[in-house]
Amino acid sequence: MSTDTPHEVRPAAESAAGRAPRNTNTTGHLPGRKDGPRRKGMSERNRPLWMLIPGGVLMIIIIVVPLLLGIYMSTLNLDQYTLRKWVSAPFIGLDNFVEAVTNSPLLHAVWLSVSYSLLAMVVTLPLGIAAAVATQNAFKGRAVIRSIFLIPYVLPSFVVATVWRTMLQPGGIVDEALGTVGIHVGLWLNGPQTFWTLVLVQIWASWPFIYLLALSGLQSVDHEVHEASALDGALWWNKLRYVVFPYLKGPLALAFLIGMLHHINNFTLPYVLFGVPAPADVEVLPILTYVTSFQSFRFGLSAAMAFISLVLIAIPLFVYLRAVKLDDAETPGAKK
Repeated sequence: MSTDTPHEVRPAAESAAGRAPRNTNTTGHLPGRKDGPRRKGMSERNRPLWMLIPGGVLMIIIIVVPLLLGIYMSTLNLDQYTLRKWVSAPFIGLDNFVEAVTNSPLLHAVWLSVSYSLLAMVVTLPLGIAAAVATQNAFKGRAVIRSIFLIPYVLPSFVVATVWRTMLQPGGIVDEALGTVGIHVGLWLNGPQTFWTLVLVQIWASWPFIYLLALSGLQSVDHEVHEASALDGALWWNKLRYVVFPYLKGPLALAFLIGMLHHINNFTLPYVLFGVPAPADVEVLPILTYVTSFQSFRFGLSAAMAFISLVLIAIPLFVYLRAVKLDDAETPGAKK
């Protein structure tokens, strides 16, 4: 049996009635809100698409239109005789592509570009990682050391090639320095040493890029992981292998891809370092395309070479982007 009195029940009922809303809407919508279909037009959901229009138009003008124009030029017999009226130049279809592959030094240029880029990356990866590990922890003069490490990276390629061309001249500072210890290499900028000269200069110019990305990867390593490995008594090599290197997997893969693509497309360094026409051992893909276009005046053939080089560059880029997409899809909680 309930022991509540009427005096105890009434205040509770009155307080409950006081909390009740004054305006009751039987339809379940908030008061003052208009029902019916939303107004068509720009909304918060599609507004970012409208904001992409200026950049999209600029990308079409700068990238898409020249690409389509180059593809069209590669199907024409375009040279110094038909350049004046290049729109009416003879259409030859895929003949330029066939000639580029079978009757030109294109394959040799591709081999030179890939091989020298791969050699440069094989050397710059350990150099960049070692420099990043050496300058990760704080010490006196670390800012100065880091600034010195970045000098090759901040210098333009034209300046780097000009300085090295001056140093590697016959009787230059490099020959003088090696001659004091009894080493006589020979010609650096002409002859059989040119390929290794290009690799050496490219290593000096590009290793700070690997250093920067490796240093950014080291900064992402959790400090507690370092403490846990130190408490476990892990040696420095085991610490690098099992603690540090897993964090560097993503940055180094990106650095390797960007470095390879940059080396293959690098025109300024070999052009300024060796001149044109360059020796056969350093006639890389950009130099060959330039010579075919502006010295042999085979514009249609050079357009075909440029398109082939674009396809070769897009293959590793597509593989990397596909691998990153699959890696994100396998991550727990990632959107598929």
